[in-house]
Amino acid sequence: MQQRLKPAVAVLSLMLPLTSLAGAKGAVPPAPVAAKKAVVDTYHGTKVDDPYQWMEKSDDPGVRKWVEGQTEHMRAVMDKLPSRDAIRARITTLLTHKSAAHFAMIQRGGTMFAMKFQPPRQQSMLVVLPSVDDTSTARVLVDPMELDPSGHTTIDFFVPSMDGKKVAVSLSKDGTESGDVTVYDVATGKPLPGEVVPRVNGGTAGGSLSWNGDGTGFFYTRYPRGEERPAEDREFFQQVYFHKLGTPTAQDTYEVGKDAPRIANFQLETSDDGKHVLAVMGNGDGGEYALYVRGPQGTWTQLSKFEDKLKDATFGKDVLYVLSRKDAPRGKLLSIPLATPAQDKATVLIPEGEASLVGVRPTATRLYVVEQLGGPTRMRILGLDGKELGVVPTPPVSSVGGTVYLGGDDLLFGTSSYTEASAVYRYTAKDGKLAKTALGRTSPVDTRNVVVDRVMCTSKDGTQVPLNILHAKGTKKNGNNPTLLTGYGGFNISLSPGFSPMNFAFIEQGGVVAIANLRGGAEFGEEWHANGSLTKKQNVFDDFYACAKLLVDQKWTKPERLAIQGGSNGGLLMGAALTQHPEMYRTVLAHVGIYDMLRVELTPNGQFNIPEYGTVKNPEQFQAMYGYSPYHHVKDGVKYPSVIFTSGENDPRVDPFHSRKMVARLQEATGSKRPVLLRTNNMGHGMGTPLGQKIEELVDVYSFLFNELGMKYKPVDGKVAAPASK
Repeated sequence: MQQRLKPAVAVLSLMLPLTSLAGAKGAVPPAPVAAKKAVVDTYHGTKVDDPYQWMEKSDDPGVRKWVEGQTEHMRAVMDKLPSRDAIRARITTLLTHKSAAHFAMIQRGGTMFAMKFQPPRQQSMLVVLPSVDDTSTARVLVDPMELDPSGHTTIDFFVPSMDGKKVAVSLSKDGTESGDVTVYDVATGKPLPGEVVPRVNGGTAGGSLSWNGDGTGFFYTRYPRGEERPAEDREFFQQVYFHKLGTPTAQDTYEVGKDAPRIANFQLETSDDGKHVLAVMGNGDGGEYALYVRGPQGTWTQLSKFEDKLKDATFGKDVLYVLSRKDAPRGKLLSIPLATPAQDKATVLIPEGEASLVGVRPTATRLYVVEQLGGPTRMRILGLDGKELGVVPTPPVSSVGGTVYLGGDDLLFGTSSYTEASAVYRYTAKDGKLAKTALGRTSPVDTRNVVVDRVMCTSKDGTQVPLNILHAKGTKKNGNNPTLLTGYGGFNISLSPGFSPMNFAFIEQGGVVAIANLRGGAEFGEEWHANGSLTKKQNVFDDFYACAKLLVDQKWTKPERLAIQGGSNGGLLMGAALTQHPEMYRTVLAHVGIYDMLRVELTPNGQFNIPEYGTVKNPEQFQAMYGYSPYHHVKDGVKYPSVIFTSGENDPRVDPFHSRKMVARLQEATGSKRPVLLRTNNMGHGMGTPLGQKIEELVDVYSFLFNELGMKYKPVDGKVAAPASK
């Protein structure tokens, strides 16, 4: 089954160092004061003041001048922080660790393709892997750095043809995620002349592509072109078209989607025999899907509507395996014959269980099923008849994903945990054994002194919320440990265990890292998601506060030493946390976040967020959003924590006006002397940001974090991940 993570995941949007406009020893120029212009909007009889609405126009000269002033102020503050050189050296060591990462692997026609990230290269590249046990045999197919030495071009996605002889690659620039597809010959690594299809990928509806069986063309997601739609509609109305190689893209033919909603988005997949094509149509980003199947005769059959709650599917031999949430919020697996693709022909292979069903990988005689266990995941083995055959022996409290079918009943898959770097294993069905391949990464730090405690927090309504606490062995619960708490809570996205070198950059300085599995995600299935979306979004913020309170009550830390961090939807979480409980946190790291819930739907991607957040046009949903909208809940005179907001000028997912308005309002209102800073970059939401820019933003963010929490930075030598136990 396909992974769909289009909504923003807590990714840092990062940039190259801005020129310092104030010397490190000079006076810090004050942050410019934003003008207030009287604007009152009325929603269902409720009048709402919006004095900074003028700041929504990115090209307004007044906005540009204000942003420049904020940058000058931020840069001067940052450049005066202590230990920046030592912090930069450590972060650079961690993030330029020479061990390569391989991901997005797929085998076609006996050829293994993968994305390869090889620091200190600025961007990941597409490679062919003759051997998963000898990475030195890898051959580079597409290197964005060769196409654009500035490092501002990135690969959005790639799809090989069924025979592995051609590969379609989406490339975008400057973090826009607006990707054109180029077709490359795999044998030569050269692009096929004239084979470029424009705007297949976007930052709103995303993008997808799937080849036909004989490799003569492909189905792809098409946005409106030219004057087909008014300008305001050109990020919407995505449809599926077919492109035949060797013909102009203007002659591409329509396939499906003309009757789809304005905020439709498609994911495409072709069966291994090339006879069928699956189109999974999403209704925005809220988790509703409709499924379509194209048969050998070239006709499309609608298999389901949104209300049928079929979530995803993948092809097996002569059958379609479908994940259903109908009367099963944790999911059940259906088998539908491709000869008669209809719901009334479905057989329930796997009924709903205690774990939440994530996806399935069919092989010759087996089904490998990935399940969510409240954050961690596991992989079960079943026969094609649904009979239990055991569990793949993956590491405890880890994530499993990225399965690749190798033939027979063998497969590759990736794993990661909080304390172990990502690894790629080969599972051999005959003997049930795992063998680690050469495709994983080694760790830049020694993590053996770090332990993970998984505890449950009681939210306001009594719901039990998992919290993962990472700390050095021997850390005392004395109420004084600097602590960094993060969460996301939205869009069906689970915060599963993953390895982050930056966690250890904090832990090795005596810190504690906590990661919350909040409602709104998919950790416990659709009910868990639904109870953190639309009019129930406040539950997410209550869950997060309960986690923060547990850290204080159990004396891991105290409010004066507690920092919080989140990005995108997690940035919204930061805004709600600091406005609802400003007394609870010392500092806030808020990345590419949404802060004005009443105006978010006026942006293209905000339209796609309506199924998740709601719309101001609905009275009940308006009241819920207005009830927590961070921008509207900043109060004059409140002593707010210190905050750094990061945003991207080219962000297609969250308009940077959210950060501008929130900074302006907080700087005006706060009754504390603590800094409120805006760090604007020239990229997007974080996808495709060059490595060097990521490092420079992290230097600023962590210099700020260490300083605000009163942590005197101690340079680290070698591979020490944490202070020795006392």
